[in-house]
Order: sequence, then C-alpha cells, then structure tokens
Amino acid sequence: MNAGGIEVAVLVGFLAWTCVAVTAFPVVVLFIQVASACLWRRKAPQAPATRRPSIVVLVPAHDEGAGIVDTLYSVKGQLGEGDRLLVIADNCGDDTAQQARQAGAEVIERFDTRQRGKIYALEFGIAHLRASPPEVVIVVDADCWVADGCIDRIACQCASTGRPVQALYLMEAAGGGPGMRIAAFAWAVKNRVRPLGFLRWGLPCQVMGSGIAYPWQKINDVPVANGFLVEDFKLGLDLAAAGAAPQFCPDAWVSSRFPANAAGREGQRRRWEHGSLSLIGGALPLAAFRAVKEGNLPLLAMVIDLFVPPLAFLSLAVFGLVALVALTGMAGGGWMPLAAAGIVVGMLIVSVFLGWYRFGRDIVSFADLMTVPAYAASKIPLYIKFFSDRQRAWERTQRDG
Repeated sequence: MNAGGIEVAVLVGFLAWTCVAVTAFPVVVLFIQVASACLWRRKAPQAPATRRPSIVVLVPAHDEGAGIVDTLYSVKGQLGEGDRLLVIADNCGDDTAQQARQAGAEVIERFDTRQRGKIYALEFGIAHLRASPPEVVIVVDADCWVADGCIDRIACQCASTGRPVQALYLMEAAGGGPGMRIAAFAWAVKNRVRPLGFLRWGLPCQVMGSGIAYPWQKINDVPVANGFLVEDFKLGLDLAAAGAAPQFCPDAWVSSRFPANAAGREGQRRRWEHGSLSLIGGALPLAAFRAVKEGNLPLLAMVIDLFVPPLAFLSLAVFGLVALVALTGMAGGGWMPLAAAGIVVGMLIVSVFLGWYRFGRDIVSFADLMTVPAYAASKIPLYIKFFSDRQRAWERTQRDG
C-alpha cells in the first residue's frame, strides 16, 4: 500500500473508532444504571421522621378543565392544616379556573400569549408566593394522579435534606397498542430504572416535572423560566449548579396517562424528544465544563445522565453505528471497530432485557419487547424533523378523545 493509501486507511480507521467511542459512552452509562438498579433491594417505606414543613402545592394548568378536578382531589386529601393548594390557570380559554375553585383550590390567572408554557406559569406562581412563602413548594402537573402518602413523604425528605426531592413519575399506556406499551416501558426505564441505578451510588436524579418538592429558599433563588422545551431538565441542572441536586424518592409516586389520540401522542413525543436532543447540544457542554471546573460531582452525574438520549434514538444510533463501521471496514479502516460496535450492541440489548425482566414485565410482554426495533424505526421521521423542522416553541398536548 502506498503512503496515500495508508493515510486514507488511518483516517478512516480514526473516524470509525471515534464513532464507536461517541456511541458507546451513553450505552455504557445506561448499562451501569440498569445493572445497578437490578441490584436494588426494595425496603419497606418508612414513615417520615422529620417535622412536617409548611407546604404549597402548585398546579400549573392550561385548558385542563376536563380533568383537573381528579388531580386536585388526589392532592387535597393529603394536605394538612395550613397547607395550600394553588392552581395557576395559564392562558386558559376553558373553565379550568372555575373547576379548580369549585374543587377548593386557590386560583390565580395569568394571561401572556408571548410567553406560553408550564415554566412561565411556575415562575408566576412562585412570584405570587413571595408575599407569604412556605417552607416547601411541591409541583404537580394538572393531568396527574398523586398516590396516597406522596405529598407527606417528599415534603419531609425535602425539609430534612434541604434538597429537591423527586417522586417516581410514571406514564400509563391505558389500553393502547404495542407502541404505547413500548413507550410506557421506555418512560419507566428513564424515570424509574435509571434514577434507581444512580440512587444506589448516592447520585442525584433529574427533575421529572411532576411530583417534585423544592425547598423554598432554593426554588426562589434559581431562575425558573429558562426557555427550553424540556425546561424541567434545565432547572435540575441549575439547581445542581447551586448545590441543590435533586434526590430520587422511589417510595412516593405520581402517574399520568399518554394521550388517547394519535395527534396528542405525536405532539408530546416530538416536544420531549426534540427538547432532549436540543438540550444535549445546547446546555450540556457548558454544564459539563462548569461541573469539572468546580468539582461539582452531582452536577457532573446529572450531565452524564442527560447525555443518554431517548431509548429509541439510542437504538437507532447503535444500529447505525454497525452499518457505518462495516462500511469503514470495507474502505480499509480495519475490522476491529466492527467488533467493538458488536460489543456496544450487546450491551444495549442486555440493558433493555435486564430493565424489562426486573421492572417492565407488568408493562410489556416479551412479544411486545421484540417489536422495539420496529418501534425505534417508526420514529425516524420524528428525528429527521429535528434537523429539518425542529420544534422550538411550547405547544399544549392534546389529551381529549
């Protein structure tokens, strides 16, 4: 081989190994999280030992009149004397405010069509509370059901640690087909399995959006309205940077359901997945630099966790890697990268199977699990739109019918 051919082979080989390394990193993180979660031994929940703090439950709501009453009743029975339930009716065109008042909640209304979305509603609610702040602020989405004991448990843990506490937040498929069940399983991997794995190592979790308790002095000091579609993830990074990384509390939980209609599900997935990918390319590099510079291990752990993309995207990336390194092998880059890519594929398959066997058999059957490649492939148009027609503005999820 002449010198020019050797240089091309070296360059192609370098490209192949770089692709392997970039793709292997999130797979290794996922594998460690899942394996650690599978070693978790659940203990009987203990009654909170600390004094119960004063609590305000904030419920941001935009056109949620059809279902908000159920959410409010699941919260009201858990409130004590002096606790408050505050609904922020944000740019509502329906009877959300009226329904909330009839259910016994305090209601404040906000109208600002230029700044739409949950994060602006929360900022409005926090500003309202400054006149008479509680010790703990708990955020619950208007389409969620809060399990008994959840409010007390996360509020007391929050007060005793001085850190945000995130309850387990799950989504239910509610009679949908295999695609919805796979989506519910992927959600459980993200919101249950991976945080459990990090909890075993004493590491923090992400802010999941609903069922989270904040110490007042922390949430009041951190800018809430950050402009990201996945605003909760960015808020969690900001809290970790301020020395208040969220803790996971798997013994308290809230749940919601995927939208019943296809348009609602598609819009919800597009917002979540485009938002997650935008965050990876936007806020994470700076957060990683800050974590290393300041020696902030909790922040670094959260950054590493967020570098794991949605499961469907990761699956497509891994199998795309195999095709790419096979081509580079044929182009003279060597076949060792293909062997390494095979190991990455194996780790991903083992991670998914372990997560399913330990935590997902009540969500999806083994037959459903075998449809994961088809489910991932069905999302290719969604990921193409990330580059050609990325969602940048918040849009309400259609939950009706």
